Amino acid sequence: MSSGEDSLISRYFAPLATDPGAFGLRDDAAVLTTIGEDIVVNTDAIVEGVHFLPDDPPDSIARKALRTNLSDLAAKGAEPAGFVLTLALTSRDETWLAGFARGLGEDIATYGCPLLGGDTVSTPGPLMVSVTGFGRVPQGRIVRRAGAQVGDRIVVTGTIGDAALGLALLQGRLASSNEEPLIARYRVPQPRTTLARAVREHATASMDVSDGLAGDLAKLCKVSGVAAVIEAAQLPLSAPASALLEAGMIAIETLVAGGDDYEILCTMPKTRLASFMAQATAAGVAVTDIGEVIAGDAPPRFVNADGQDIALQRFSYQHF
Repeated sequence: MSSGEDSLISRYFAPLATDPGAFGLRDDAAVLTTIGEDIVVNTDAIVEGVHFLPDDPPDSIARKALRTNLSDLAAKGAEPAGFVLTLALTSRDETWLAGFARGLGEDIATYGCPLLGGDTVSTPGPLMVSVTGFGRVPQGRIVRRAGAQVGDRIVVTGTIGDAALGLALLQGRLASSNEEPLIARYRVPQPRTTLARAVREHATASMDVSDGLAGDLAKLCKVSGVAAVIEAAQLPLSAPASALLEAGMIAIETLVAGGDDYEILCTMPKTRLASFMAQATAAGVAVTDIGEVIAGDAPPRFVNADGQDIALQRFSYQHF
């Protein structure tokens, strides 16, 4: 399953990324090799009207910009080392900037990820924030998307679909009696940085879920040369999401193809599963075994409790 963004990258930019550490631009991060460790590099931009709404609080925008990158680093098994920031502003609003800086500063302290530099420019709009994150991992230990093996179990952290529901609520496309936790998940991701070591010690392949579980799993499977079966009944859902699903107000597709989850999706041999789950529990992160890697090259299958396929019309958020 290939997205418009993937096609654009493979056509225009992958031919330019000839360094081995770039992985042909088929991963979420790159590696710079140093003595004794590798520096993992990733970058993400968030744009007003696409990744956040014009009236979102400035501190939440700052947190989202940094945390999306920290999520990528965690999925690669890397510990945060620092970041650079590019901020394209539509105006010099001192109140907005103070709130943005406050949120950013609090997260810098929380995650031990210092600001190393960056650039501030003006733009006619929309507002854009770009962060390039740097992480440390023992040499050769980055966990890539490629590497999933037939028979591996498929594991995901946290809950799936909340952020997509939060956006729908903010846009008036959905109503719920329990809005706040869903909106919070959309505005402020929860990067699983405490699981970085567990991921690199257990996972055969890993990535963070940003464009939707179904679509991101399809990307992982494609580069690994495998397929997958997901048991829909095992998908970890929050109480508000479960209530909306049971009421028939949303379909399972809304949850697995909506995006903005920023959870870790990884594969591992069944023999490593208990150890990984124990480390996750110790770190205070919920993890769920949701399916299995199988042979093949078809998109991932989602099946119900009777083993019947669930038809999905879309797999992920499409940038283009």
